[in-house]
Amino acid sequence: MAAAEQQPEIAWSDFERVLMVAGTVTRAEPFPEARKPALKVWVDFGPYGERKTSAQVAALYRPEDLVGRQVVGVLNFPPKQVGPVRSTFLLTGFPTAEGVVLTALERPVPNGTRLA
Repeated sequence: MAAAEQQPEIAWSDFERVLMVAGTVTRAEPFPEARKPALKVWVDFGPYGERKTSAQVAALYRPEDLVGRQVVGVLNFPPKQVGPVRSTFLLTGFPTAEGVVLTALERPVPNGTRLA
């Protein structure tokens, strides 16, 4: 999709249906079985619990870089099986030529805080 390509407008209620929540990475490890370079990542989403995902962020991040960092996850997509890993959330980020850059929080918020 071209950067200037227009997307159709959505209603506020459409945005409200996407559960985007802040959480803290509690654990991360290499995922050598993945087809594309990826990490297995566990995140504490406060009242939503700890969730696990496979994320293609290994080009820019090492597991030890992620632990303790706050990230944004989409929690209401259905689980997805990625090889031996059952991803229960989508870790958000921005694709670049160098790799995916994680969505960053400007300052800490409580785990489970919803994006508004």
